[in-house]
Amino acid sequence: MDRLMRRGSSYLQEQIPTLVGFGMKVVISIVVFYLGIRGIRWLIKALRRSMEQMKVDQGVVQFACSLAKILLYLFLVFSIATQFGITEASVAALIGSTGITLAMGLQGGLANLAGGIMILLFKPFQVGDYIVQNGVAGCEGTVSRIDMCYTRLTTIDNKTIVIPNGTLSNSSITNVTEKEERQLDVKVGISYQSDIHHAKEILEKLLKEEPDIYHEQDVAVFVDELAESAVILGFRAWVPTDRYWKVKWGLNEKIKLSFDKEGIKIPYDQLDVHLENIDG
Repeated sequence: MDRLMRRGSSYLQEQIPTLVGFGMKVVISIVVFYLGIRGIRWLIKALRRSMEQMKVDQGVVQFACSLAKILLYLFLVFSIATQFGITEASVAALIGSTGITLAMGLQGGLANLAGGIMILLFKPFQVGDYIVQNGVAGCEGTVSRIDMCYTRLTTIDNKTIVIPNGTLSNSSITNVTEKEERQLDVKVGISYQSDIHHAKEILEKLLKEEPDIYHEQDVAVFVDELAESAVILGFRAWVPTDRYWKVKWGLNEKIKLSFDKEGIKIPYDQLDVHLENIDG
């Protein structure tokens, strides 16, 4: 028994340098990991500042920072692992096998990554644009962020919509705010008894008085349709994109007030029933 205890004590004494060395490696690794995190954050901020100073597109900045963060964390983990005697080849093989497994299990994620790269290369939209994903109800808003795998939209009522980049890259996208100018197309119905020429004169006057209309471009007032219960008048004009809704809403109100003042009737759908006395 004493011999066994002496052997155990001797073995522990022999292993003390190894345990101390391992403990020192653990402590150093923790310190390196902590400093590495702070260093990565500093590098990402520096990368973001330098790209913004170069006036790089905001979507590219966000994508590049996300990719750089992942690569730097992988490098940090790789560096710490080698301190514990794990060879570079073993780490590379582990990363490779893990990558293959993840690639097979996360094919959708890779499609989203590829979609993000396609979006940044061909730029169908940028951060700040208002887009509509055609064919998907309620999927529209201002692009607030383009990450590696997802794009974030902010709706008019301040909701956040997260769309996979793979879905966006394979969808038909309407970019509402890409152009600085937008055509305003408004239609209004008047009764058949109202004076068409006078109604057109009112619309032309309202358009001339609207300061946000580009008067040097084509401005048209026309009879669009002879409908069942109304004559449909319309006009088209060009306005600044960022003023589109304000101009449209304001003109709609002015048209109603002006037509009421000038006796132009705006009809509503109605059904006239005529009764005949067949008994004579």
